[in-house]
Order: sequence, then structure tokens, then C-alpha cells
Amino acid sequence: MASDGLPEAVAPKTKKSNIKYASTCAVVASMASIVLGYDIGVMSGASLYIQKDLEITDVQVEILMGILSIYSIVGSFAAGRTSDWIGRRFTVIFVAAFFFAGALLMGFASGYTMLMLGRFVAGIGVGYAIVIAPLYTAEIAPASARGFLVSFAEVFINLGILFGYVSNYAFARLPLHLGWRFMLGIGAVPSVLLALLVSGMPESPRWLVMKGRLADARVVLEKITDTPEEAEERLADIKTAAGIPEDLDGDVVVVPRKRGGEEKQVWRELILSPTPSMRRILLAALGVFLFQQLTGSDSVVLYSPRVFESAGITGDDQLLAATCAMGVAKTLVILVAMFLLDRVGRRPLLLCSTGGMIVSLVGLATGLTVVDQNPDARVPWAVSLCVASVLAYVSFFSVGLGPVTGVYTTEILPLRVRALGFAVGAAGNRVVSGVMSMTFLSLSGAITLGGTFFLYAGVAVLAWVFFFTCLPETRGRTLEEMGSLFGMTDTGPEAEDAAPGTQDASCRARLLINHMNIWGSVHRKVCVGHI
Repeated sequence: MASDGLPEAVAPKTKKSNIKYASTCAVVASMASIVLGYDIGVMSGASLYIQKDLEITDVQVEILMGILSIYSIVGSFAAGRTSDWIGRRFTVIFVAAFFFAGALLMGFASGYTMLMLGRFVAGIGVGYAIVIAPLYTAEIAPASARGFLVSFAEVFINLGILFGYVSNYAFARLPLHLGWRFMLGIGAVPSVLLALLVSGMPESPRWLVMKGRLADARVVLEKITDTPEEAEERLADIKTAAGIPEDLDGDVVVVPRKRGGEEKQVWRELILSPTPSMRRILLAALGVFLFQQLTGSDSVVLYSPRVFESAGITGDDQLLAATCAMGVAKTLVILVAMFLLDRVGRRPLLLCSTGGMIVSLVGLATGLTVVDQNPDARVPWAVSLCVASVLAYVSFFSVGLGPVTGVYTTEILPLRVRALGFAVGAAGNRVVSGVMSMTFLSLSGAITLGGTFFLYAGVAVLAWVFFFTCLPETRGRTLEEMGSLFGMTDTGPEAEDAAPGTQDASCRARLLINHMNIWGSVHRKVCVGHI
């Protein structure tokens, strides 16, 4: 029995209480994603009224829609450095501040220039949110529920997108010069709530270990593991991953630093001279991040009213209602994905999701092509096919590629390079998103709207092949065990240089086994002796 003076965190807890505690932390951190999703979703409808009120061209609309993703690159890289510098928890406060300021600037914008300034500030917040919400959650979640908890970020993005669509519908009846300003400005409200709640969150135990604060890390680990003994075991694993000698213990210790500076060392390990296994990890992370956008997800979300209008749906109310239906479908399906991630696995969901997206994109492209070829006659089946294909596309995206991206990339990146690696991947994701968004109208004008979605379907085929050949299953493993899937040895990355051929052969064998069994059960049995 614990004495009165013993901290409550040291008392043994049930698994249920630990999941509840970690879930609460994940919900608070993921609230940043609600504001992120709202900024994406609300602009799809608001752009219709902005173009009418400010009398701007289609090119200016494209820039306005896509520039947020380009601006977010600043936030993505800043988030990696900031989260390593002051911690994951306080970085969330930066997110709230940028979103709050950006929403007010856009809400009170007197013209296109001020609106773009607001998009710049909000874009930095978007970059921060994309990195910090899944990063923090992955580092605080137990392995058994990590997929479930990290997917909260994607759930909240979809919830924010839905709120944005509802806001479009709710404020559409206001005078033209007020409606879109209310749509954009109301995004400041959840930012305030986020800043208030984040003060009660614990810091990531892995970040605390990186800073040598072992006692603080132990307290947090005891809250998210079943017993104090398990907390000590996890602490030992994290210390090893952080490069802290096993015999170095105490409340606060000095973390050994490699010559040349920690930041330079991280860049060297990940980008400048990575080991073979690190290159495979970086390729896998970048591939998932880039294909998430190359398959057209943001284009469908941002330009859904125009897509529905091209399909034959007319009238602002009908367009916004169809867009809201799409948001509801995305949100409901992502809730299903939360429960599948830790039961089915990451890889099967990715493959099934991408396969469904391919079929949906082909259906949408076919329907739009038929409608475009019959401008003087309404083709009911083609209109229905377009609507059904859009709903199917966002549903398949939300059940796999949407939530798995954040989960998978935070899992496979080693501790020392996790923040930087996620920032690099998120920056690439935002660049592609910006390019896709800012070229959608021009591309559809050049090769037709149907041709654009046929192109996206072709890219989705490439994505499916990449996922099948390059991504091993990660379900059920601790973050410290992920390196073995890509050929890292227990002694660290440096050991690879001594026997690269052996490591390459080992990794190829592991991947081959994983490819032969999509569910990954055979792979897990084979790898037990190597962990």
C-alpha cells in the first residue's frame, strides 16, 4: 500500500485508467487540428463570396486557397526546432496564438492584401499543428493504443473541416460583405479554448529524457503504463534511444552530446549522411506524406463546391448542402478508422484506402467527363455518379491514408530525429498541397475537370504500388523497436556501417515476409527473435 507521502502517480494503475489519461492528453493536443481543419474547410465556401465581394480573378482565388499550405512550411520547420527546444507542450501554445491572430486578421480584412496577411499568419499555425499534434500524442501514447490516439489529430481535422462547412451554410445568408468575414473570424474561438486547456497537459516523457529530466519523465510514464516496473522498463528503452548510458541515473542528468552540436548531428543522421536504414525510414515517411496530397485530397476538399457545380448541382444552398454531406461522411468514417488502426494494422488500411480512392477517382472523372460532353442535357446517372464518387473518395481517404500518415511517420522515425523528420515530411506535404491547390483551376481548364481526376487516379495507382513494396507493418510495436523493421540493429545506427550488406539483406528479408502476408502476423512472429 502506498504511503501518504508517495505521489499518486507511483501507485499501480489499471490499463483502463492509463488509456483514459493518455486519451485526455491526446484530445487536448489534437484540438489544434480542429482549427487547422476549420481553416481548410471554411475557405471552400467562403471563397465563393470573397470572389464576389472583392471582385478577384480565378487566379487570385487559386493563390488564396493554396497559399496557406506554402506558408505552413515555415511553421512545419519551426515546429520541429521549437518542440525540441522548449518542449512539445508549450509548442501547442504557439499554434493557438498563430491561429487566433490569423482568424482575426482574416475576419477584419478590408481587402485582398490584408486577407493574404491573415492567411500567412494562419498558415504558420497550420504548419505547427500538422507537426506537433501527432508528434506529442505518439510520444505519450502506450504502444497498444498508439494508432487509436494518434488518429485523434486526423479525426479533429475532419471535425474542423465539417465545422467549416457548417459555418459556410450558417453565415451564407448574411450580407455579402459580412458573411465571409464571420466565416473566417469565428475560427479565433477554439484557439482561446486550446490555449487554456494546454496548460494542464504533461510534457512528452521522451522529450524530458532528451533533456535529462529523468524524474519528470518517470512521473509521466507511471501515468501512462500499467505498473511502476513497466514505467522503469520504458524509461530504460527511451534512455538508450536518446544515447544516455544505462548506468547514468538521477533526477536530472547531463545528456551526452556528440561533437559538432546536437542540431548538426541530427541533420547529418537524417539528411546529409544517413545510414542505409535511415534512408529507408526517410523514404517511407516522405512517401506517405507526399502521396497523401498527390492523390488530390486537398483539391477535393477546397474545391468541392466547384466540383459539384460542374457535376450539375446549381444554387448556393444546394452546393453548400452537398459539401456539408461530404464533411459528415469524412467525419463519420474517420471515427471508424480510429478503431481499426490498432486492430487491423496500418498497412492493410493504407492499401484498402488507396485502392478505394483509385476506383472513386475513376468514377468521378468518368461522371464529370459525361456531364461535360452533354452541356445542353442533364444526365441524372452521371450527376449521381459524381456525388457518390466524391463521398466514396473522402470516405476511403479518411479510413486509411488520412489518419495513417500521421500515425505511421511518427512511429518509424527514431527519437533523435523524430521532430526534424516529421517537420521535413510535413513541409513536403504542404508544398505539394499548395501546388495542387494553386494549380487545380488552371489544370482543369487545360485538360478538363474529368481529365484532372483521371490524372489523380494515375498517381493513386503509383501510391498503392509504393505502399505495397516499401512499407512494413508497425502495429503493436513500441517506438524504440521500429528500427528493426528497416534494418537497424540493437546497437544503434553506427553498427550498420560495419556490415551494410548484412543489414540490407536482413531488411529485404523482413520486407519480403511482410509483403507476402498483408496482415503482418507472419512478419511479427519471424522478428520476435531479433528484438
